[in-house]
Amino acid sequence: MAASYELKASAWDRVGKGAARSLRREGLLPAVIYGDKQPALPITIPMKETTLTLHKGGFLTHIGTVEVDGKKHQVIAKDYQLHPVRDELMHVDFLRVSANTSLTVDIPVVFINEETCPGLKRGGMLNVVRHTVEMIVPANAIPESLVFDLAKADLGDALHISATTLPKGAQPTITDRDFTVATIAAPGGAQDEEEASEEEATEE
Repeated sequence: MAASYELKASAWDRVGKGAARSLRREGLLPAVIYGDKQPALPITIPMKETTLTLHKGGFLTHIGTVEVDGKKHQVIAKDYQLHPVRDELMHVDFLRVSANTSLTVDIPVVFINEETCPGLKRGGMLNVVRHTVEMIVPANAIPESLVFDLAKADLGDALHISATTLPKGAQPTITDRDFTVATIAAPGGAQDEEEASEEEATEE
């Protein structure tokens, strides 16, 4: 399982806001590694390197390695907290993963061939109902995106999840219907876009 980033960490046994503030003054962040039927492990990680990793993108979908006092843990970031004013990282939750781990991850949606899409060439608008799709995927094969081809999409067409090829071993968390991901709305079809979004929302 290839890691996309690696962070050096140290075990941490202090608690409380005062201890966390002291850490941040030293350029460190409190974090925790949990899961895989092992005890939770409180750690400290470098703020600068972690922030750079976050800003590269894919922080919540890429497998990483966190080395804690010489021992390496394969993890995926499951959550992080930002300061409400300064937008600085405050805390990170990491989940241990193995080759047999399945994860629930929001996978970004990507559209190709917009320039040749018949509906868009006729003045239509691409109405994206879902910018991400929640998927259950193997930890060692998290897809970067779900690709939808617009080459044949015309005015009024809807692209459902069945319009893309799902990665091996991956499946949407919604399994009871072929849900809508995007539509090609007619020119001036703002009402159509709203209706499509509302229809999808009521189905959930």
